[in-house]
Amino acid sequence: MEQEEEEFIRLHWLHAPKEEFFEFRIRISDVTNQTILIIKDFAEKKEVADQSQLWDYQIKDLFHRIGN
Repeated sequence: MEQEEEEFIRLHWLHAPKEEFFEFRIRISDVTNQTILIIKDFAEKKEVADQSQLWDYQIKDLFHRIGN
């Protein structure tokens, strides 16, 4: 795990190569002043569509739970 306070957190799987991780970053838009969540996740080329669908579902669930 790596992190920089108020910037990002990067999580690594225990038995995976170092380049396989997922990361969360929070940014504030200079233009709109909105909070932006940026997610980076390692995926093989053949898994990108499935991983994208998974994250889309997870974010929709998060919005639902926080009442947005």
